[in-house]
Amino acid sequence: MVGCGVCKLTGPAVWHLGYRDIAVTTAGARSECQPVSGHGNSTHAVRHWGVYSPGLTIGAAVSQESPQDFAGRVALVTGASRGLGRAAALRLIERGAQVAINVRDEARAAAVAAEIGAFPVAGDVAAEGIPERLVAATVERFGRLDILVNNAAFANGTRFLDLSAEEWRRALEINMTAPFLLMKAAVPGMKARGYGRIINISSTAGRMVSTLGGSHYTASKTGLLGLTRAAAKELGKHGITVNAVCPGMIDTELTRENATIDRLEQYARGYPVPRLGTAREVADLICFAASEAAGYITGASLDINGGDLMM
Repeated sequence: MVGCGVCKLTGPAVWHLGYRDIAVTTAGARSECQPVSGHGNSTHAVRHWGVYSPGLTIGAAVSQESPQDFAGRVALVTGASRGLGRAAALRLIERGAQVAINVRDEARAAAVAAEIGAFPVAGDVAAEGIPERLVAATVERFGRLDILVNNAAFANGTRFLDLSAEEWRRALEINMTAPFLLMKAAVPGMKARGYGRIINISSTAGRMVSTLGGSHYTASKTGLLGLTRAAAKELGKHGITVNAVCPGMIDTELTRENATIDRLEQYARGYPVPRLGTAREVADLICFAASEAAGYITGASLDINGGDLMM
């Protein structure tokens, strides 16, 4: 049994999605944290949703009831140690999927997998042979792969005049080439079954220009959108959809590492929806793109940015 440092409830697991341990509940009050059913296997857990920081408005509270619409489906999520990848993996698990998570470090992969109830497949997606190995390990464990979420990213903010060719190539290897190779490895099995969902995590950077990332980040995320459209055009006849999710400024650890709270508050005030997004909100959009309900959507760039693109 472990305890929650926020509400003092205990359970076999305590999950916090977000950068802060303090989190809102369905009523916005931490005193109402509730023990709930766990991630697809009835494990008792204490779960808290949302992210709270003084002066920073967050997303609306969410229901703790999850449909099991991904029961029988198998997903692979890359870059799942924290932030959007972890939130997407956890949301898929909650909704019934069996999920393999990729984290670069083997020990970290095992730890995260144990925390959320996933299967760890460690490795650097930019290393030779690793994308193919991740898909093969997932299929070996679960017998199939239905959903691929390409989330692993290189998001350094190095400015153009300071950007080396080596760092430029590293960004393209992780943000463009690795998704391409993962898709190449996953598609034959999807094609054989006549079903597949591929979700590439791009960014508003791919739609305009990055706020915090460097030019290599913007270029690679733009390229990922082109890859998404081209693959969607060819793979739709095989029952495989390929879509991109383009998050704006989302309150994650990575965002906090690259900007001060004051700076983030300033950005948020300028959005039509004047706050940062949450990882949970992005995870729900990823799940929609991965669902059977999105079967007639392919080649799309799905924006989630509080209206930032309009400004």
